[in-house]
Amino acid sequence: MRAMDAAELRNRTPDQLRDQLVALKKEAFNLRFQQATGQIENTARIRQVRRDIARVKTVLNEMARKAAV
Repeated sequence: MRAMDAAELRNRTPDQLRDQLVALKKEAFNLRFQQATGQIENTARIRQVRRDIARVKTVLNEMARKAAV
């Protein structure tokens, strides 16, 4: 799975972004669980998911800031 770019995320609605955030957090939890049990295959995916979560949060905050003005 490839990393998302911020421009792609800005075209989505806040509800879609929140759904995406929930899915990413679930994936991060599952990856941490796999790592703890020694079953993880792609360790780089943890970093990618963490950064995708940050990217989604950033875009959501930008949208909230624009709506407040």
